[in-house]
Amino acid sequence: MRDRIIFATANEDKMKEIRMILKELDYTIVSMREAGIQIDITEDGSTFEENAVIKAKTIMEMTGEMVLADDSGLEVDAMDKAPGIYSARFLGEDTSYDVKNNYILDRLKDLPWEKRSARFVCAIACAFPDSEIVTTRATIEGAIGHEIIGENGFGYDPIFWVPEYGCTSAQLSTEIKNKISHRGKALEAMQGIIKSRSGKN
Repeated sequence: MRDRIIFATANEDKMKEIRMILKELDYTIVSMREAGIQIDITEDGSTFEENAVIKAKTIMEMTGEMVLADDSGLEVDAMDKAPGIYSARFLGEDTSYDVKNNYILDRLKDLPWEKRSARFVCAIACAFPDSEIVTTRATIEGAIGHEIIGENGFGYDPIFWVPEYGCTSAQLSTEIKNKISHRGKALEAMQGIIKSRSGKN
């Protein structure tokens, strides 16, 4: 299956975003589940890049195929950049994002706007079958809002305020979000690398 790329995630919401953003690639993008892969990968890196590389390299070595992986998260400056690389596991693996979002809102409830700065960070790793690994990184700067707002998103999107649009990430249209988001920008950069390397322009 040389014309497919495995994306090292089982998150279907994320896969929808990924397929839209990478639509110019002449590859079929499949999730781990669709590729028949069931494995728990220990993400013990100390940076977003390290964790993305761990996932991509592990699946590439299992399959011999091109594998993309991302590691992304929310950095809240007033919380010493937490939850950071622990965003998905923040307050526990099975804790809902409603609980996580309300916890962050509560922590920041008395802070003015200028002290609510935050950013989403995304690192993308691509492990090629010849063992070369490349990474890209992108961020989107914003702030933590005062309440949970918006339905067009997941994770921390409903509390992440995007100043230039005057709304949360979960209130943005899918098209705008994919264009300006941390994951969108990091995937766009990776798309260019894959195109140039594969000669599939």
